[in-house]
Amino acid sequence: MNKKSLVLSGLYRICGKLPGYTLQPSQLLVSKCHARWALIALVLCSPASADVADMVLNIKPGVVGVGTYNPTGSPRANLQGTGFVVLDGRYVVSCAHIFSKLLDSEKKETYAVFIGHDRQMEVRTAQLIATDKARDLALLKISGKPLPALRLGDSTTAREGWQLYFTGYPIGSVLGLNPSTHRAGLAAIIPIFTPLQNTSQLNARTLRQAQDPYEVFELDAIAYPGNSGSPVWHPDTGEVLGVVNSVYVKGAKEAALSAPSGISYAIPAKYVKHLLEQALP
Repeated sequence: MNKKSLVLSGLYRICGKLPGYTLQPSQLLVSKCHARWALIALVLCSPASADVADMVLNIKPGVVGVGTYNPTGSPRANLQGTGFVVLDGRYVVSCAHIFSKLLDSEKKETYAVFIGHDRQMEVRTAQLIATDKARDLALLKISGKPLPALRLGDSTTAREGWQLYFTGYPIGSVLGLNPSTHRAGLAAIIPIFTPLQNTSQLNARTLRQAQDPYEVFELDAIAYPGNSGSPVWHPDTGEVLGVVNSVYVKGAKEAALSAPSGISYAIPAKYVKHLLEQALP
């Protein structure tokens, strides 16, 4: 049903039924004009809201697989996580733990970014140019033509209760290079460090987190290891508000749990911006 006709006809019916009130022809014309302008103002002032399905199509080209490439290995391509393109299309953000293993230089192993669709995979060699190990973030520079970049949003404006989405490769390339998109409610914005019940739970990582605490997003969604590095984005704007971390943060927050809880975490995008500012002054 046409929204405009519904609003206007409803307005006239209400006015026409008011006791003792009858619209004169001149008043009816003025009323119509006022109603039209009110409707136009309402449409112009309403925030633009893109359909989520359309936004997914805009997000996917900026999401890539990340890992290593060994020209003599079997398999040659080893997709270990997800990343997303930023800035001028030549930089990729992901998680630092994915690149913690030393490369086999004798076999010409390199870090790599994987793009394409299904079984049609293109390999781009990548250089690890900066990491923030405290927040498990990494910045890569890729070879070749620039890729479609995603915009970083202001994660400080994020509110608990928002419905967000993340796109990535939860089980790697097992089913081909096909990124999956999942909905995730922003359940809480919490500190990374939680006071421990006893000293036996202390380790190098928890000590670092206690010395340099920061906030993380708690998401009511399940993220698998392959989702690490996936962009968490807002459905209305497509802006990236966080980076999924399904290994580093979960290990700290859920060390006492014997089974996955269905809760995932993300590093807010403000820390990505800090990394970019430090790496590319």
